[in-house]
This record gives sequence, C-alpha cells and structure tokens, in this order.
Amino acid sequence: MVTKKVCSFCGNEIEPGTGLMFVKNDGTILWFCSSKCFKNYKLGRDPKKLAWTKYYIPHGGR
Repeated sequence: MVTKKVCSFCGNEIEPGTGLMFVKNDGTILWFCSSKCFKNYKLGRDPKKLAWTKYYIPHGGR
C-alpha cells in the first residue's frame, strides 16, 4: 500500500506519485510538495516565519 508523505517544509500532505524527494549527504530524506517549498528550504528560510506554512507561529501581541 502506498503511504502519503508530509512535506518537510510546509507540512502539507503529498499525494502518491507527486512531490520531490531530496536525499542529503548524511542519508536524511526530505519530501517537498512543490518547487516553492524546495526553493525556500534551499534558501535557508524558516517555515515558522512564513504565514502560508502549517508550522507558522504568529507573533502574539508584538
């Protein structure tokens, strides 16, 4: 049975047969739902600071 993956950057589910698998030199496997997520990861951006991700943390009363 095919399992659904979760995007390593934004947290969205990835349908089977779609997405991008990125394997780091240490053997870690990262899954990305789109090139948008992959490019933001490569640029070193923090998903907690981007409002369109599920990991976003709004700045309370600041």
